[in-house]
Amino acid sequence: MEKFRQFETTIGRTKVIVETGKYCMQSNGSCIVRAGDTVVMVNVTMSKQPRPGQDFFPLSVDFEEKMYSVGKIPGGWKRREGRPSDQAILTSRLIDRPLRPLFPKGLFNDVSVIATALSVDYDIAPEPIAMFASSVALSISDIPFGGPTGSCDVALVDGKYIINPTVAEREASRMDLTVAGTKDAVLMVEAGAKEVTEEEMLQGILFAHEEIKKQVAFQEEIVKALGVKKNENIEYYTIPEDLAKDVHDYAYEPMVKVMENFDRHVREKALEELTDNVQEHFAEIYPEKVREINDVLYKLEKEVMRSKIIDKGVRPDGRKLEEIRPIWCETHILPRVHGSAVFTRGETQVLDAVTLGSLSDMQKLEGLSEEDEKRYMHQYNFPAYSTGEARGLKTPGRREIGHGALAERSLVPVLPSEEEFPYAIRAVSEVLSSNGSTSQASVCASCLALMDAGVPISKPVAGVAMGLIKDVDKNKVAVLTDIQGLEDFLGDMDFKVAGTKDGITAIQMDIKIKGIDENILRTALAHARTGRLYILDKMTAVLDKPRAELSPYAPKIITFNINPDKIKDVIGSGGKMINKIIDATNVKIDIEDDGRVMVASTDTEMNEKAKAMILDIAEDLEVGKMYSGKVVKILQFGAFVEMGFNKEGMIHISKLSKERVEKVEDVVKVGDNVEVEVIKIDDKGRVDLRLIAKQQ
Repeated sequence: MEKFRQFETTIGRTKVIVETGKYCMQSNGSCIVRAGDTVVMVNVTMSKQPRPGQDFFPLSVDFEEKMYSVGKIPGGWKRREGRPSDQAILTSRLIDRPLRPLFPKGLFNDVSVIATALSVDYDIAPEPIAMFASSVALSISDIPFGGPTGSCDVALVDGKYIINPTVAEREASRMDLTVAGTKDAVLMVEAGAKEVTEEEMLQGILFAHEEIKKQVAFQEEIVKALGVKKNENIEYYTIPEDLAKDVHDYAYEPMVKVMENFDRHVREKALEELTDNVQEHFAEIYPEKVREINDVLYKLEKEVMRSKIIDKGVRPDGRKLEEIRPIWCETHILPRVHGSAVFTRGETQVLDAVTLGSLSDMQKLEGLSEEDEKRYMHQYNFPAYSTGEARGLKTPGRREIGHGALAERSLVPVLPSEEEFPYAIRAVSEVLSSNGSTSQASVCASCLALMDAGVPISKPVAGVAMGLIKDVDKNKVAVLTDIQGLEDFLGDMDFKVAGTKDGITAIQMDIKIKGIDENILRTALAHARTGRLYILDKMTAVLDKPRAELSPYAPKIITFNINPDKIKDVIGSGGKMINKIIDATNVKIDIEDDGRVMVASTDTEMNEKAKAMILDIAEDLEVGKMYSGKVVKILQFGAFVEMGFNKEGMIHISKLSKERVEKVEDVVKVGDNVEVEVIKIDDKGRVDLRLIAKQQ
């Protein structure tokens, strides 16, 4: 307890308290951050030695959703947290992306960041707090880190920007924006929006950055107060200077010639041959230095490619900076699928298939959010064959979940409301070939597939990925439109922008350098708009609006309303009544609490039959009205008549005829079809009938 310290600040409108030194004493860095009733704990640890043979920085980031934080008991028979939800995985990615570029080059020790949501107030989202707390934990640890970073969410309500909005403000907002960065520059942007302009988005990002600067200054005060010292005894991976110079000098001119090949496959083959040649040449001079030689060649490839772009404006495939690769699209390629499309841009190709279902097919959610189901589901698959690799199939990883979520955010703003189009919608993007920006190709393919399925989206949506080459020494910057794989791999930025002709619907930006400024952001957004409009023209030339009719294989849904008090009668005891209707018609039935009923089937005749049966149950009998029915039971004093589902009345023997009747059986028998009039309904719901006529 002697080391326990508390620090207080304000983020947006919320008082935030940072606690450290009281818990988790064996972590390299630990803190608990309290923002109102939302409490997030972050622990960061680092291995003492680098992994043997490691060739990339092994950073792992996990956001743990503890269900007790919102007073819930997890589902499933184990009743404990299991595999992370998609939202938890997306939050882990949000934490990871601004942190990763700030670790020193050559650090190959394992670093783990674990953020745990301990208590959650729905009006104070834990995600931006976890991002902020992760920077705090790293900054006060002995782990080398180039932060601090700040993070926040931004809403746009009635023309005003709001930091870390409440649930109500999020619902009213035209954008859902998350930004992270250092005091000097923006590192990461993630956004969904309702067709906001480029200027509105830019101002939202800049507004967030002002808040970020305050967070960074606060963390710097904490670091100073704690007297933090970073570990200076770390073994960093370095390449011997003499080896680096020799390989560079030997391979520079051949590498320039390799990079003159605009054909990707020719270039890759030439690069393999150059690599073999260089390895063979230096095998005796630098024995057992295969890895180091390859690393120098990688840096040389990066240097030459970037130099060609910065100095000559020539990209690896010969395109100009703002030029988009050739595009072609097609729709309705899978006859039994409700909607399908292929979008091809250069060597990037995505097939999308849309399936329509009833609202009972909505995805059930379990997490810290108040939402418990999702109507539109967008899933993204990236098989190994899409890059020519020979690997078996695997379950979707964080990248696949992230790309699917980005495409989903891009399209949600143009989807029809549930009232207008009462369907659950699943879009699956299958990457058939990959050479850059498959996530944005999946946005385009999915938009076409939705229109092919007859989903009445308000406007078509397209996406494009922007790249960046920044040369600090030359003070030059090149913003690239529609980046391909090599430009993403060797470049400084992946800035994805999706939207309609009228505005942005989603953004995702990742940076490999230490941030970008307003000018780069403004340029990238402007070029992305130009590229998006060009792509939209290519898409709408193939299909410019949703098809008027659904596929014959898609369920047809009819919607109508019943008295909510009658829902229990339609369902029946233990579901007996509704199951009887389903068995008789082979339809799917969804009933909302407000009395809205949706009946779904590919057979419209069965839909109407089920509707009639439901209305028959839900309709109240009225005194004075005529009904058809069947005699189901006869007693000495009268006959009982069933009129539709769960409705029964009695014809007293005196009401069977104007003449005196000795025996009920003299007039009607069990099984007779009759027309009757309701003459009385007592306060217990008992129905008295009068026989009007027997029916043949």
